[in-house]
Amino acid sequence: MGICGTNFGNVAGALKTEGANGQEDATVTLTGSHRALPGGGLSDITNQTGDSMLTAVPLAGDFTLTPKKDNDPLNGVSTFDLVLINKHILGLEPLNTPYKMIAADANNSRSITTFDIVELRKLILGIYTGCRTTRRGALRQDLHVPEPEQSVCCDLPETKQIANMQASMDDEDFVSVKTGDVNGNAVTSSLMSTEDRTAGTLLFDVEDRAVKAGEEFTVTFKAAEKVRGYQFTMNYNNLELVNIAPGASMQLDNFGVFAKEGALTTSWDGANQAEFALTFRAKANGQLGQMLGVSTRITKAEAYNAGAERLSVAFRFNGANGSTIAGLGFELYQNTPNPFINKTQIGFYLPEAAEATLSIFDRSGRMIFTQRGDYSKTTTR
Repeated sequence: MGICGTNFGNVAGALKTEGANGQEDATVTLTGSHRALPGGGLSDITNQTGDSMLTAVPLAGDFTLTPKKDNDPLNGVSTFDLVLINKHILGLEPLNTPYKMIAADANNSRSITTFDIVELRKLILGIYTGCRTTRRGALRQDLHVPEPEQSVCCDLPETKQIANMQASMDDEDFVSVKTGDVNGNAVTSSLMSTEDRTAGTLLFDVEDRAVKAGEEFTVTFKAAEKVRGYQFTMNYNNLELVNIAPGASMQLDNFGVFAKEGALTTSWDGANQAEFALTFRAKANGQLGQMLGVSTRITKAEAYNAGAERLSVAFRFNGANGSTIAGLGFELYQNTPNPFINKTQIGFYLPEAAEATLSIFDRSGRMIFTQRGDYSKTTTR
């Protein structure tokens, strides 16, 4: 019994991906008009396996159940997803499940077009800093999902209506769909591995040279091999970016400029051997090989070979005394997700295996957390 004789029950279920991975830290909310339901409804946060339970739900009420997680838009989204979406549009490699097609429909237009690629690329390049796409967060598992060629055009509800609830409901499951993640590699819970390893390195050849303050000059970046696509951040120090000259099968949309940060982001996929040129104006004397660098701080640095293996990215500076390869140096990344509810992950990159110490300070400068460990040459998230 309860308020004025009201009985109560529970509503429980699981939120999992198409690959059966639990979606952790999603908010599951129950709303309705029952007099015994709190004004803002009831909510719970999914655990590591994607399970949630809402307790003290008043019986004999009509409710709407809604799962939601939208605080980590880049998780699982990369230029390789754009490669796959583009091949689907061209009919070369159609996406083979309805959930992949739903993930590819970034603007929720019920169709997959190049505009979806444009929107997702802006997210990858850091031009969109939040989830500017129309999110398809989760689909009711009890629905009949149509075949791939029909799935995007159909209305697939992301909530469940409960009419005149008479007893506890324990199987209210949803399928988690991450906008843009068509290859299903998003890290959805702390039970999943988060280490990134690469199968090689995509080199961009650059002619090294000395520059003088006030000098304006053009630098050509040419990939040493054909790849299916790449993305990275370029840091430029004591340089002002004046112009971008996209190469064959490229557009200005393949680049993002962050002048205040001294950075340029790029994301590209295509069949050509990639090449582009940048015009800079030097703010100080220096050597070009020490003024340009590959970074992951805005757009993660990675490339994809013909076998769909992930590669790291580096510049090869060629000069009179030979060549020097400069890849990622030590980097500490923004925590993800940000903001977060119960937990977050902090990524970093070590150019060589080493012992590292992570320290976290509050606004007053007081250290609130520290952790030391031995780490391999890798990006850890």
